[in-house]
Amino acid sequence: MIDETTFTSIGRERVKDVFLFSCYTGLTFMDIKLLTKDNISKGIDRNYWIYTKRIKTNEPVKIPMLPRAVEIMKKYEGAPIEDNGLLPVYSNQKTNAYLKEIAKACGIHKNISFHTARHTFATTVTLFNGVPIETVSKMLGHTTFHHVNLCQGIGK
Repeated sequence: MIDETTFTSIGRERVKDVFLFSCYTGLTFMDIKLLTKDNISKGIDRNYWIYTKRIKTNEPVKIPMLPRAVEIMKKYEGAPIEDNGLLPVYSNQKTNAYLKEIAKACGIHKNISFHTARHTFATTVTLFNGVPIETVSKMLGHTTFHHVNLCQGIGK
């Protein structure tokens, strides 16, 4: 629903794109904020890959870029972005404020934050598409793997 909505406000459109990029890569807000073009390479499979280290754990991660993530990246090629960043990322506070407006505009009646994107990646994008949980854990940059109940806390 968010992916299909276009906003006339530059701020909302940018936050939507960065949020969706996180949904398709599993990267945290800070990990995306610090991404540069140097973190993107074409692999031997001729697809784009993200090579970076998680800020929180300093764990190296290699993430294949899904076509939609590549589209978002290419949308901002050549745009003036602070600190040579890959995407235009606002402050966490401003981003989450825009996300509330985006959710409301899209008819989502749930409180979402940027961290919601990682949950979307871990469930909808990967696990529901048959990616083994150990692989998902590695892509998320987790240093240890614990089998958890993914439905825990839903409905609270």
